[in-house]
Amino acid sequence: MDLLSKTLKNIKPVDGEWYESAQKHLDNLTKPVGSLGRLEEFARRLVAIAANNSPLLDKKVIFTFAGDHGVTEEGVSAFPKEVTPQMVLNFLRGGAGINVLARHAGAEVIVVDIGVDHDFGEVDGLVKMKVVKGTKNFAKGPAMTKDEALKCIETGIELAEGYAKKGYKIFGTGDMGIGNTTPSSAIASILTGKPVAEVTGKGTGITDESLKNKIRVIEDGIKLNKPYPKDAVDVLSKVGGAEIGGIAGLVLGAAANRIPVVIDGFISTAGALIAYCIKPEVKDYMFAAHNSVEIGHKAILDKMGLRPILDLDLRLGEGTGAALAMLMIEAGLRIYKEMATFGEAGVSEKA
Repeated sequence: MDLLSKTLKNIKPVDGEWYESAQKHLDNLTKPVGSLGRLEEFARRLVAIAANNSPLLDKKVIFTFAGDHGVTEEGVSAFPKEVTPQMVLNFLRGGAGINVLARHAGAEVIVVDIGVDHDFGEVDGLVKMKVVKGTKNFAKGPAMTKDEALKCIETGIELAEGYAKKGYKIFGTGDMGIGNTTPSSAIASILTGKPVAEVTGKGTGITDESLKNKIRVIEDGIKLNKPYPKDAVDVLSKVGGAEIGGIAGLVLGAAANRIPVVIDGFISTAGALIAYCIKPEVKDYMFAAHNSVEIGHKAILDKMGLRPILDLDLRLGEGTGAALAMLMIEAGLRIYKEMATFGEAGVSEKA
């Protein structure tokens, strides 16, 4: 059995009895019932995912997948593709937004070269799992072969399996890839059924004229490649990106190992949508970190029925939103584990 099939077989829906058990404990804490709102929801979900009344979040990791995109040839980004390897080196030196916020959240950052069009040579700390040297330009043909798309997904699964074995308790997703809002918008349009113009934004800050071009490029690419909306792997191969496939695999691998996974912004959520369309049960294991400024992000979250934790006008990616959301998720767990019950505190309950 191949890795993807084996992983899908191991993904089971979360048992609702654990939610009920966690809710009983939360309702017995020294506060009015439900008064800590979504923090209680986070705690409930962590208990149910772990199938354990005292889950741990002692080891956290954010995976920042990096890849290049042939479609940048069409003038869809404000930055040149050389920025992708430059930012990878910045991550490894600890100088990027994700490094700062991950340190704040107590999470490690793992930088994965899954598809950068650059030879890094020997670089300390870089996880080299390159599937392609950048995708091809989907305005002229498929971004990847189906085998390459599957390999990207399996790469994400392998990382999830490896870090589950090392005892990590929560994963975050992140991305780096100049031009990657373009494949993400294409995926969003195909898998939500919304017109391209309704799910395509300005990415790194292109002009109004460039946005019109970006929409046209995506529309033409979809017409040319004819991705099949009921086959998420076909969609990924026709218009996707290597890092998007890696994120999809990480989500599937997390769910198979009963590990919560915090989904970052628009690109990460496009990857999560690929995973969701392959196996809808992964939704039970996903936390949506935030609602980004990218207009397609909300459409994907709505499609999966996920409610974002934060709304901070973020649009950086890298895993920055996931790092911040981890702080909120952990706050919920601390309430669950450290707050006194009415009995312990000698406080009278509601009459």
